[in-house]
Amino acid sequence: MTKALMLQGTGSNVGKSVLVAGLCRAFANRGLNVRPFKPQNMSNNAAVTGDGGEIGRAQALQALACRVETSVHMNPVLLKPETEKGAQVVLQGQRLTHATARDYAKLKPTLLAGVLDSFNRIASQADLVLIEGAGSPAEVNLRKGDIANMGFAEAAGIPVILVGDIDRGGVIAQVVGTKAVLDATDAALIKGFLINKFRGDVSLFDDGFATIEEHTGWKGFGTVPWFGDAHKLPAEDAWEIRSDNRPGQIVIAVPLLSRIANFDDFDPLKLEPGVRVEMVRPGSPLPVADLVILAGTKSTRGDLAFLREQGWDVDLEAHRRRGGRILGICGGYQMLGRTIDDPEGIEGAPGLSQGLGMLEVDTVMRPKKHLTRVTGTDREGNSLSGYEIHIGETDGPDRARPLFEIEGRPEGATSEDGRVEGAYLHGIFGEDSYRRAFLQRLGAPVSNIAYSTEVDQTLDALAAHLEQVIDLDALLAVASVPDRGPPGT
Repeated sequence: MTKALMLQGTGSNVGKSVLVAGLCRAFANRGLNVRPFKPQNMSNNAAVTGDGGEIGRAQALQALACRVETSVHMNPVLLKPETEKGAQVVLQGQRLTHATARDYAKLKPTLLAGVLDSFNRIASQADLVLIEGAGSPAEVNLRKGDIANMGFAEAAGIPVILVGDIDRGGVIAQVVGTKAVLDATDAALIKGFLINKFRGDVSLFDDGFATIEEHTGWKGFGTVPWFGDAHKLPAEDAWEIRSDNRPGQIVIAVPLLSRIANFDDFDPLKLEPGVRVEMVRPGSPLPVADLVILAGTKSTRGDLAFLREQGWDVDLEAHRRRGGRILGICGGYQMLGRTIDDPEGIEGAPGLSQGLGMLEVDTVMRPKKHLTRVTGTDREGNSLSGYEIHIGETDGPDRARPLFEIEGRPEGATSEDGRVEGAYLHGIFGEDSYRRAFLQRLGAPVSNIAYSTEVDQTLDALAAHLEQVIDLDALLAVASVPDRGPPGT
C-alpha cells in the first residue's frame, strides 16, 4: 500500500523543496519507489514534463532525486505571476486562465478535484509519496478553500511534518506560534517537526528543541545542519538568486527582471571556474561585462518597460558600442526585437510595444503555448538539448542567421554584426559540450565540469546528510496510507 507524508513550513523558503528532494533520494537509495507531489506551487521557474506540460522546477528536481520521469501530475496547480496582482493559472500542465488574487480565491476550491485526481495518479505508481506544501499553514486567513497545505492534507488524509528555519531566527516562535493559530483539526494532522538550516554545534539547540516539544506536544524528528552545497541545485524562488562572487576570466551580466523566469538557465554557468555571473539587481547599472544575457520573463512587455525604468536599455547600448555581446533567451529574445504585439491581451493589457531594436525581428503573442523538449545542434555542429516554454511567434530578417537547428528547423536570430543573438531555447547551458564551445567563443578557459553529474552527486550528498541527522525509519513509520490514495483515475 502506498504511504504518503507531507512537509509544510512555518513560512516560505524554509527549505521544504530541498528537504523533500533529499528525502526523495534517500528513500530511493533504500530501494523504495518514491514520487514527489506539490498540490499548488507559485513560481515562474518551470520545467517541461515528459508528458508535455509544465510543473514547478522544484518538482522536476525532486523527480530527478527519485530517478523517475517528470509528470504534470506531480504539481497539478502552478501559478505563474504576470503582474503584482495576477497570475497565469496552469492546471495539470496546461494554461487554464489568468486570475487576480481575489479571483483565484474563488477559483481554487474548484481545483481540489483535479489536485486529488493528480495525487491519486502519482500515488498509484509509488511505494511512498513525499508532498511539499506551499507558504505556511499559519496563514489561517487563507485556510478557507485551501488546496496547498492543510486543505489538501485533510482532504487526502495525509500526516504532516512541520519545517522551521532556524537560520532566519525565532524558530521556537515559528513552530509554537503555528500550533497556536491552527484549529484543533489541522493541528492534529501535524505529527512532528524538523528544524532546518542550523549553523554550528547542533547540540547547542537541544534545550530549544525540547522547549518546542513541550509547548506543542509534537515529536521532533531532528535538527538539520546547514547544507553548504545547496547552491549547486536548481533554485525555484527568485529571491534566492545570487551572484557568483568568485573571480572569473569572463564576466556575464544578467539583469534581474521583475518577472524573471527559468533563471536556472544560468546555474551551469555559475559552476564554471573561469566565469563570473553577476545577477544585476534593480537600481544598479549593468557592469562592464563580456556578455549580457536577457533572461526569460513571464511578462515580456511589462519587463521591457521595467528594463527601461532601470536605465538598462541605455547600458545595453553602451555595452554593445564597447564591443560586448548580448544574448536573449525566450522573453529576452522577444525584447531584443523591433516590436512585441499582444493583440489579445494574453500577458496583460492588449497593445504593441517597441522593442530594443537590436534584432531585426518582430513578435506576436498567440494563445497557444509552446511546451516541448528539443534536441539539435548549434552552427558549429555541437549537440545540445533544451526546452521551449513560451507564448509568441517571432520572425524577421535576422532569422536568416539562426543560432540552432532544432529537429530540422532553424531556431533563433543573429544581428548582422554577429554581436546580438536570441532564441527561445531554455536549458541549453546544461549540455556540457555546447556550454564549453559557447564559453570558448567568449575566451573562457575549458573546464571538465559535467553539470548533470554535479547535480546528481549533490543529491546523493544531500541524502547522506539527512541520513545522519534524521531518523528516516521514524519518518517512514509516521507516513500513512492516504484516504484518497490509489488506484488513480
